[in-house]
Amino acid sequence: MGVVAGRSVTTGRLLSCGLVAGPLFVVTFLLQGASKGSGYDWTRHPVSSLALGDHGWLQTANFIVTGLLTVAFAVGLWRAGSRAGAVLIGVWGVGLVGAGMFVTDPVSGFPIGTPDALEYITVGALHDAFSVPAFVALAAAQVGLSRGRGWKWLTYSLLNATAFVVCFPLASTGFSQNASLVDVAGLFQLLAVIIGLTWTVLLAVRVLRH
Repeated sequence: MGVVAGRSVTTGRLLSCGLVAGPLFVVTFLLQGASKGSGYDWTRHPVSSLALGDHGWLQTANFIVTGLLTVAFAVGLWRAGSRAGAVLIGVWGVGLVGAGMFVTDPVSGFPIGTPDALEYITVGALHDAFSVPAFVALAAAQVGLSRGRGWKWLTYSLLNATAFVVCFPLASTGFSQNASLVDVAGLFQLLAVIIGLTWTVLLAVRVLRH
């Protein structure tokens, strides 16, 4: 999964998309979460729920634009020689695009007046069909791309992956209305997303420097 030296300007630009995708996604959904109102609680509800209700198109666009930037980053990784890593990051990017194209179903009482328990319809099921493999791919990327770049990066990546894979199932369990986790499920998902995207930014930094 190493990266070869002597890359083209195009490859450098594609890799730079990895510097933009994560911060864009996080800043956009944090701003939306702070201003959403109408019963949205970032500690309880998933990021995907921002696509529901007023101005939901903003989160839809956030998913799709971030996903396309991530796919471009994956292409840059491929061109730079990190083939297996490129595939995993590419799956993450495609998953984000798909999550934007197919809006999630209501959960945990948002929007107001909807049931707490998730009741799947086709579009919501497709949302999760893209989202779940994407999260798995990002976790695998953190482990797979931890090697060959020194012990500090190895340690950080493995600890990061551990935190990521702990937070994600806790969030999913909460969204399934587990009484002890339902009120903090959004927080655990938020942590998982920020942990994972911070890693992708740092990966882009490291690859661009070599």
